[in-house]
Amino acid sequence: MEKTKTFTELIMWQKAHDFVLDIYKVSQPFPKEETYGLTSQIRRASVSIPANIAEGYKRRSQADKARFFNISEGSLDEVKYYLILAKDLGFVSDTESLLSQTDEIAKLLYSYKKAILNTKF
Repeated sequence: MEKTKTFTELIMWQKAHDFVLDIYKVSQPFPKEETYGLTSQIRRASVSIPANIAEGYKRRSQADKARFFNISEGSLDEVKYYLILAKDLGFVSDTESLLSQTDEIAKLLYSYKKAILNTKF
């Protein structure tokens, strides 16, 4: 694995950040009464994904790094549920592209976490 100088160089962070931007766009037209409900929840959970990647990046121990990446994985699954709910409620008609993004980010997170745990520091 090539050394990086900042979390922004990580492809998984870049994809997670792009995903957050997409979530903000798709949740913009949600009903006004969902401002403090689903809109807030899906945005908060999506932001947690790249935020925990960034925080885990600077951690020193393998276990600590892996813990933050695991939190990102949990937030990713949380967003998946919110997308299913938003579709079932009729707030969004097509979630296929967003769910595809979550699958790609999940694979990157898993691979990176596995590499971290198998690397000698």
